[in-house]
Amino acid sequence: MIVPKVLCFRASWFKINEARSTRHEAQNLFMSVITRFAPSPTGYLHIGGARTALFNYLFARHNRGKFLLRIEDTDEKRSTTEAIDAILQGLDWLGLKHDGNFVLQSKNFLRHQEIAKKLLEKNQAYLCYVSAEELVCMREFAEKKGEVFRFRSPWRDKVMSQSSSVKPVIRIKAPLEGESVINDLVQGEVRVKNSELDDLVILRGDGIPTYMLAVVVDDHDMEITHVIRGDDHLTNAFRQKIIYEAMGWKNPEFAHIPLIHGSDGTKMSKRHGAISVIEYKNMGYLPEAMRNYLLRLGWSHGDAEIISDAQAIEWFGLEKVGKSPSRFDFAKLKSLNKHYIRGKSEEELLNYLNYQLVQKTKFLRALKFLKERAELLTDLEKWLETYHDDFRGEFDEADKKIIAEKKSLIGDLRVIFNDLEDWSHDGIKNSLNDFANFRGLKIKDFGPVLRLILTFSSSSAGGIFDVIEILGKHEVLARINFALENC
Repeated sequence: MIVPKVLCFRASWFKINEARSTRHEAQNLFMSVITRFAPSPTGYLHIGGARTALFNYLFARHNRGKFLLRIEDTDEKRSTTEAIDAILQGLDWLGLKHDGNFVLQSKNFLRHQEIAKKLLEKNQAYLCYVSAEELVCMREFAEKKGEVFRFRSPWRDKVMSQSSSVKPVIRIKAPLEGESVINDLVQGEVRVKNSELDDLVILRGDGIPTYMLAVVVDDHDMEITHVIRGDDHLTNAFRQKIIYEAMGWKNPEFAHIPLIHGSDGTKMSKRHGAISVIEYKNMGYLPEAMRNYLLRLGWSHGDAEIISDAQAIEWFGLEKVGKSPSRFDFAKLKSLNKHYIRGKSEEELLNYLNYQLVQKTKFLRALKFLKERAELLTDLEKWLETYHDDFRGEFDEADKKIIAEKKSLIGDLRVIFNDLEDWSHDGIKNSLNDFANFRGLKIKDFGPVLRLILTFSSSSAGGIFDVIEILGKHEVLARINFALENC
């Protein structure tokens, strides 16, 4: 059968437009994704928070969406500007740049109050005049009976008709029967009986909104599509769902990621590494290593361990996040850090170390071999001190004994170095080989003591010829003299 050309043209035109439509829909899907990181400024940015920020960042970048930052400072007594600065510094060091300006939740209090009043008008919330003292009594009464305390306000279906000394709070009306369901993108389908949900306070008696109300209003107004956070917030998701539905708003997609535990499987503490992200910078870790390590805490892509930023963005998806808590392992983090240090140029490493560049050439040459064994940037800082002109370390009693036993040999080496004109790697090597052959020795017979004298360590990095060449004649002779005079 012969197909008319006009039909062939129409079929092709249809396929092209179908493809264009598919691409357009995909682009709309990408741009519709908006995530947020919403820390509370009551302390530093810790490891768990850093990983949450990373997952939000990668999910947004993978879907070509937006990654926003909101500082949840509703707790006025505990929130500090110092903590806000620490959070911003931590994110900056990690390289997790948010889109646009960050939002201070406290700036939205009027909007939160507005929504609380709307919920009152919709009869989805009510004024509760139960005092704090009455609440305490109710809780104590339940405990005496051995029951789990679940507050049921007598004001849920009442209207206050007389004056009261109690400033009422506004409570949301939680559903009384049935169950609530959340299809979590990490945890799967999670169900809770509505009888277990209290009528939570959304506006305090002093007019200050609670966290539960503020987070919902802000997420809605910021058009957050995916709420990715620790699974300690899973219960909150059910409470927040009540507010979304009471306002007739669409729920965001929830993804609750397991927490990070210590190496022994217990709750993360300072001894496990639950410290400020900036402390890891001060300890000598590279941000690339930290990003790579945090990514692999609870997420995987086959057997890949070394994952670049580009690969992380390309591969990241919530379906690959595990449900079990991950364990923080300093050994693995150091191993990754060592890999990234070795991959840096000497110039890059020198910039990280913030050394004065008076002896830049010397340091760059030393870094070429020092970086091969360094696990931390602080290792490099310590080892580079040896290459400072006029650096003098200390010899312990064992070192002094070794040097004293070979004083005559060291004196002869001083003459060799003093007379040496070709101060290059090969020149030094040839001269020392000639010296060894003349004395019937091998380099290993005097190399260790020479290394000890020149670096004040028996385990410094780099070949002995490199060390001698980099230090230079003046410094080598000065250190030999120092050892002979003090041992």
